[in-house]
Amino acid sequence: MSLDERTLDLIRAARAVNGVPGDRYKIPFRNLRQVLSLHARVSPEKTFLIHYDSEGNREELSYAEFNARVHQTAHLLRHDLDVRRGDRVATIGYNHSDLVIIYFACWIIGAAVAPQNVAEDDRRIAFILRNSRARVCFVRQEYLERARQIIYGTEEGLGAPDIRRIIQVGGQPDGETLFFHQAVQNLPNTFFSDDPEPTLEDEALLVYTSGTTGAPKGVVLTQYNLLVDAQGIAQWQGFTGNQRMMCVLPIHHVNGIVVTLVTPVLVGGSVVLNRQFSSGHFWERICKERVQIVSVVPTLLQFCLEYADQMQARGAPIWGEGLRQQDLSAFRHIICGAGTLAMALVKAFEERFGVRVLHGYGLSETTCYSCFLPIDLSWEEHKHWLLDFGYPSIGCPIEPNEMAIFSADGSGQPLGPGERGEICIRGHNVMKYYDQRPDANAETFKFGWFRSGDEGFYQVDARGRQFFFITGRIKELINRGGVKFSPFDIEEVLLEIPGVKVGLAIAFRNDYYGEEVGAYVVPEEGAAPDAEAILDHCRRRLTFEKAPKVVVFGTDIPVTSTGKYQRLRLQERFAAWEHTQFKKP
Repeated sequence: MSLDERTLDLIRAARAVNGVPGDRYKIPFRNLRQVLSLHARVSPEKTFLIHYDSEGNREELSYAEFNARVHQTAHLLRHDLDVRRGDRVATIGYNHSDLVIIYFACWIIGAAVAPQNVAEDDRRIAFILRNSRARVCFVRQEYLERARQIIYGTEEGLGAPDIRRIIQVGGQPDGETLFFHQAVQNLPNTFFSDDPEPTLEDEALLVYTSGTTGAPKGVVLTQYNLLVDAQGIAQWQGFTGNQRMMCVLPIHHVNGIVVTLVTPVLVGGSVVLNRQFSSGHFWERICKERVQIVSVVPTLLQFCLEYADQMQARGAPIWGEGLRQQDLSAFRHIICGAGTLAMALVKAFEERFGVRVLHGYGLSETTCYSCFLPIDLSWEEHKHWLLDFGYPSIGCPIEPNEMAIFSADGSGQPLGPGERGEICIRGHNVMKYYDQRPDANAETFKFGWFRSGDEGFYQVDARGRQFFFITGRIKELINRGGVKFSPFDIEEVLLEIPGVKVGLAIAFRNDYYGEEVGAYVVPEEGAAPDAEAILDHCRRRLTFEKAPKVVVFGTDIPVTSTGKYQRLRLQERFAAWEHTQFKKP
């Protein structure tokens, strides 16, 4: 990719941490292939992957078995499909051991994976496939016909001409498409290639931002990005080779990939991979598989609380039938990020289950996590940083990166404790760049830091550690007559109201103030909260200017694949009040 020298210099500055440039590596491995081969050789019988499918069927693969299947698939990619180092491979699927094997096989040969989110619409997926210039696409049988339409379709917005071949994964062979399981079963489980061995600078992932406006941007992450961020996560969480993580998040996203696939393989640990999150199996599998850590998004904490209510109503333990608190003796804590965590939600979860939530923060552009609450806090300190500042703290920077708050106008002016501005990050886990987007790279790395687009602030503890907080997306801040309000402040008040399951503060267009404040409310099941009562409560707790002027009820909420609310997509539901002037009652 062609970038001007100034932008390249700014990206290099943003990929350094505490004066250490990004090419002075912090890990002792040459590439991901070496990491996997080491564990397969040293601990061949040790379990790496436990996979539960949608029917609850369990599959277990040791490091040696997993490594052999990865090398068979690498052989298929390189010698049968002519995928070379530096190429890109697309996937359309869901959490499954096959998909994990395909990912690692790509990394073995030095190819990058471009995973697709099946929840996106066809034209968006087609755009991403074209933009990624992927050469082949692995598709789960359930999505085969849809994938053909996306890739070969002639309607406007469809088509991905660079993809030479579709490979079917799962199901029964249709006789027309190359069938993955047949294609690899007789291949050698060692891999050889005349291509040079991949390096840490080889591209590993191409993931696309899930913004609500404009074309998606391709985030290019290297093998070093994945490994150094995984190392930072493992060190902060105290995760070692004798422990297990559980994955309930989609592995087309960096959270599922980096936290619960790359981190365990880096340290020689194990992963329990679920087809998807299930309230009925969540605690059961944590207990059965003796899991230490699970990574979730805030929405899943809410689901756990609702499940506990159902269990309690039946006279059963809150974790599920037949489970006791002592069955969770191996479990340590929950990692939570990637979405808006309300203080009321985290307080209710921790009090109900007695399980600590380690709140954290990161973006695809910084590989995955960039900070967490420390694990050495006492319960009182932990609650202090979660509940006493108006927002739950996202914690302190992990070792591969540093963080700061700069003026939100992009001027590069650093701000001090308590001052709100843009959260910025620099470090070894910062992406290589946005693919084919010189404009976005120039703006994002404007002053030698990665600009997150998130508003936040930090406070300092007695030991001098900086604890960061996120107050909202800068583009989602409500700009009413030149005064900006964070939606998070308003949403905490909405969640105080009985019968409100989800309450979102929405900026909607208004002739009089440019933007006004609306409340989008999803009621709890069986509840029927009154709009006027909601508005009255908010006016008692907030200034008139900051309080919602309109309530819209609904049952659906647009979210990203990791559960982040997409507030901008709700603005149109307030269009009827664009020309209304709201006056103090």
